Amino acid sequence: MYVRSLKLKNYRNYDKLHIHFDKGTTILYGDNAQGKTNVLESVYLAVTTKSHRGSKDKEIIQFGENEAHVRLKVVKHDVEHRIDMHLRGLKSKGIAVDGIPIKRSSELLGICNVVFFSPEDLSLIKDSPSDRRRFMNMELCQLDKIYCSDYVNYNNVLNQRNSLLKQIYFRPDLNDTLDIWDEQLIDHGRRLIKSRREFVEMMNDIMRDIHLRLSGGKENVRIDYVMNTTEEGFADELRAKRDKDLKYQTTQVGPHRDDLAFFINDIDVKSYGSQGQQRTTALSLKLSEIRLVREMMRENPILLLDDVMSELDSNRREYLLDSIKDIQTIVTCTGYDDFINRRMKIDNIYRVENGAIMAK
Repeated sequence: MYVRSLKLKNYRNYDKLHIHFDKGTTILYGDNAQGKTNVLESVYLAVTTKSHRGSKDKEIIQFGENEAHVRLKVVKHDVEHRIDMHLRGLKSKGIAVDGIPIKRSSELLGICNVVFFSPEDLSLIKDSPSDRRRFMNMELCQLDKIYCSDYVNYNNVLNQRNSLLKQIYFRPDLNDTLDIWDEQLIDHGRRLIKSRREFVEMMNDIMRDIHLRLSGGKENVRIDYVMNTTEEGFADELRAKRDKDLKYQTTQVGPHRDDLAFFINDIDVKSYGSQGQQRTTALSLKLSEIRLVREMMRENPILLLDDVMSELDSNRREYLLDSIKDIQTIVTCTGYDDFINRRMKIDNIYRVENGAIMAK
């Protein structure tokens, strides 16, 4: 699985861009704020329909323009696919695969698998629960179309239910209609909980081995799935919290409030781990993500490394580079000496300057 080429038009600071990639390592280097990350973001957007930054489409379109275009050519199992994405500001984006428009963005997921690793990911352990849910959701959506469908449906029902809770404040006669939304929320929510539980179990098996190697055999890591409610208890807890939901006009119970917790030698990493342990745990998590995709899809994912090498010490950097030798990797950095000094096989080196890319 690899990206063959990328075309951009009116995308952030790129008027036009056409760049080709080889199966191995491509380095994009240059000063900060020149557009290196924008290239990685566009690849991630074309594959997942989402910006890794959480940006809205209107924020991605170049200032002064009404629309932007992304065209990505990817090869999976020796078959080339073309993904075209049309960003239209306040309107929903248009997506076509191999020239055929798709109605739901979930139809795009699974064509290609990508792992994005940025300095922000090193703070994933200590950041908010929403960041850890986003990590879990994005990975599961790439691996499992059924999960993606349940996730989209769950959020739609959740938004409708929350809107109804606000309406009931002024229209108490609408109270009975909550039952309809509750049934759907429970149905989709139970499946999300089951899939997340299985995902965490698989990640634990993989991450334990990786982290043990990263820590020189000193640390045993564990992920706990911190469920807001269980599959069996969701219905009863939702009913029990209805008065509270009506009071606060929002849904208090459900997988939208789940979290992940990380432990090293049974000690909570977020609360008591050192900064080094938190960063090592985050690196173990991202490397486990790569291996999980490989095991489930029987093919390597595409790895996007956004200026993360400068954030790692030499040991972690060495382990990361040794782990990705057989994966197509697109790297951004301010300088590439670390890669050259390691005698890595580098297929392409591009200098990025003010929205222009030049081959070195």
